[in-house]
Amino acid sequence: MVHKIEPAVEPPVTLTSPSDLLTGYLDFYRDAVLRKVEGMSDAELRNSRLPTGWSPLGLFKHLACVELRWLQWGFNGEHIEEPWAEFKERPGPWHVDSGETFEDVKKFFQETCARSRAIVAAARLEDQAATLGGKVPADEDRPTLIWILFHLLQEYARHVGHLDIARELADGAVGE
Repeated sequence: MVHKIEPAVEPPVTLTSPSDLLTGYLDFYRDAVLRKVEGMSDAELRNSRLPTGWSPLGLFKHLACVELRWLQWGFNGEHIEEPWAEFKERPGPWHVDSGETFEDVKKFFQETCARSRAIVAAARLEDQAATLGGKVPADEDRPTLIWILFHLLQEYARHVGHLDIARELADGAVGE
């Protein structure tokens, strides 16, 4: 028997505000990711069924770090101790410490998403990233908030598809 995961709710089809549309779809994908990983056993969250070796828990942590890097560290210019926390070494596979639990990563994800929402709410779509994590000199082009939000959307959309497959292979659960 196939277990169905309840779908996340898409933003209304009548939206005309680019900001509402982008942030609405980000929340849609954040919810979809959470629905995919909730209910998986710890073994399945940490297990990889793919040659690349990534695990659903590693991907979940990666998405939290992506939000942290793009919005807190890059766009807002905040000091972040470990902006690449999902890697032991870069480049390399996503990593979750053995002592990190699903609840730890979930809390990190939810807190990071809440911080992202606050940053976006306080800015305009045409605002440029403050520093992009210190990598971009002040006189060089820096991405706008609208570009960053669109980039985050494509990152989420791609990885939700990955989690679709991982979840179905893990326990047969399918759905949005």
